[in-house]
Amino acid sequence: MDKPGYFGQWGGAYIPEVLYETFRELREVYAKAKADPAFWQEYVTLMGSYSCRPTPLTHAENLSRHFGGAQIFIKREDLNHTGAHKANNVMGQGLLVKRMGKTRVIAETGAGQHGVACATMAAKFGFACTIYMGEEDVHRQRPNVFWMEKLGATVVPVTTGSRTLKDAINEAFRDWVSNMDTTHYVMGTVCGPHPFPEMVAWFQSIIGLEARKQILTAHTKLPARVYACVGGGSNAMGIFQGFLGDPEVELIGVEAGGKGLDTGQHAARLASSDASPGVAQGYKTMFLQDSDGQMRDTHSVAAGLDYIGVSPLLTDLWEKGRVRFAAATDQEVMTALDLTIKKEGIIPALESTHAFVQAFKEAGELSRDQAIVINQSGRGDKDIFTIAHAFNDPSWKDFIRKKGEEYAAR
Repeated sequence: MDKPGYFGQWGGAYIPEVLYETFRELREVYAKAKADPAFWQEYVTLMGSYSCRPTPLTHAENLSRHFGGAQIFIKREDLNHTGAHKANNVMGQGLLVKRMGKTRVIAETGAGQHGVACATMAAKFGFACTIYMGEEDVHRQRPNVFWMEKLGATVVPVTTGSRTLKDAINEAFRDWVSNMDTTHYVMGTVCGPHPFPEMVAWFQSIIGLEARKQILTAHTKLPARVYACVGGGSNAMGIFQGFLGDPEVELIGVEAGGKGLDTGQHAARLASSDASPGVAQGYKTMFLQDSDGQMRDTHSVAAGLDYIGVSPLLTDLWEKGRVRFAAATDQEVMTALDLTIKKEGIIPALESTHAFVQAFKEAGELSRDQAIVINQSGRGDKDIFTIAHAFNDPSWKDFIRKKGEEYAAR
């Protein structure tokens, strides 16, 4: 960072005065934890005993043969507890909440994986938990809503704005302002006011630290390229941090191309020309906004990739040319998902599949003695309704119809 809270010109902490002391406390607790080797060891031990770390690095031999180029390796964050990389961050922040002596946590969620992870952490540590989720995402991600509620969390559907992630974040901040003495806001991604981007990236760096060791063991040398999907950017920053110091490793972030970059119905901030610098939700980055600074509606088949902004860390790395950005359309995602399921028996989340799309496009450019790593940030179980609908699966439709009739008859 060039100065605290900034990454180049991006970042900062644009917060209301009422939250100043709360953020000061959080920065101090985080700084002490980061300087304490015992805290990181406590965190690693917890993730090992509770969350299945280290997650494996899988050699996708069938896909590698299919494309005939680079050896494809998949970092399996889908095998992390709760089915995604989100547990890494929430368990770390849970340990900080214990240090602060607070008794309640709140969070925003889009795809629902962060909400499930936060509700899981709250159950383990004994915190009260409220999750804000856009009404549109509640409909798209009903299985995750079910599990959040079963874990004891209160799920609040947000009906304002576009009823998606950005609106859930706004509601979570409103709650925090009213309850900051007892409540900690568990930001789910590397966005928001300082110290959230840096802090979340620190906890997610466990992905990259593991992946670097694993690829050197499996392939004996560093990969040529590392791919990750980018919504806010936490899984991408997690794996990229393992390779930022290796200039020979190209880092590629893949955003939501939605229905196409020329349609306006997408969520590509850095892979399109539709975003511009702005300040919103406590920080400065590239936002999809109009000329008056009003946030535009976004679209993605993946609920976790339709955010209007992107991490200030990634914006800085993009501006410096260290991370290249691309976009994958909804249709490309469904094609890549179908191929991955059938070739490898692996079901990535729709968010993660965006990274697979770009990796598949480029694998053939490389030689067979080179490797690429795809970060599979989550598993596709949560997306079953969206996936079945997109595939227009007749047996699934019949199942849903019959279930509906059963419920109606009761």
